[in-house]
Amino acid sequence: MKQILFPTDFSEAANTAFIYALKFADSFNAEVLILHVYDLPIVETPPLPESTKEIFDIVEMNQFESFREELPALHKLAEEHNLGHIKIRNTLLYGDLVYNINKICEEEAIDLIVMGTKGASGLKETFLGSTTASVITNAKVPVLGIPAEAEYEPIKSVVFTTQYKDKDNDALKNAMDIAKKFRARLQCLYIKNDDDPEDIDDRINEWKIYYRDEDIDFFNIAGDHIEQTILDFVENQHAGLLVMRTHKRGFFESLFHRSLTKKMAYHSKIPLLVYHEA
Repeated sequence: MKQILFPTDFSEAANTAFIYALKFADSFNAEVLILHVYDLPIVETPPLPESTKEIFDIVEMNQFESFREELPALHKLAEEHNLGHIKIRNTLLYGDLVYNINKICEEEAIDLIVMGTKGASGLKETFLGSTTASVITNAKVPVLGIPAEAEYEPIKSVVFTTQYKDKDNDALKNAMDIAKKFRARLQCLYIKNDDDPEDIDDRINEWKIYYRDEDIDFFNIAGDHIEQTILDFVENQHAGLLVMRTHKRGFFESLFHRSLTKKMAYHSKIPLLVYHEA
């Protein structure tokens, strides 16, 4: 992991995500690229009158000035957390957020996206859960979503959810790497239910044998409500990071949106790292 992308709207929630981005950069000896995306006014009928062009110029200039004014606060935040040594670059783009994130990821060989799940309202860009879910659905690199109410705490426990599929191995190995970097416990979680495949016991045994030399705890828990069972486990284990690989878009979005509700308040403080199904 060498390049971390940090999309921001400069809200307090995004600032918390920035600390996580810096911590990951510090652990993996990576650099952070700050990205702010803004929209220009929509004009339906070209050619543009001179007055409209002037408006565009003013909007662009205001965004540039705002961007330049906000950056020192982020550098100060890095210094306050003894992370001022992290190499930080920045870029300002206009247009669609998801499109620009994917564009930057390809151009800069980004390894990880770190972003807040909810940000400011009003004139600033807003990072709602649906936006982060859209990034996760469309991005080609892993996404670490930091909930709005989260406060940075050292990661001491990492929970990785699995279905014991072959495709899960790469994501598990990445979770192992993260756990080692942060000196955290790694717990592999499977939720058993009536839809279990017939060979699930064989898969579980194969994984335990394959990873017998690794410091991994395997938990296989029965639960009819998969999302709720995961959230309960994460809370009980005081996990600092939940890692999962997307299997079904509907399943992830259900879990993700639940994490933003008041009924799931305890989960709103736990970062979620998502790897994509190849």
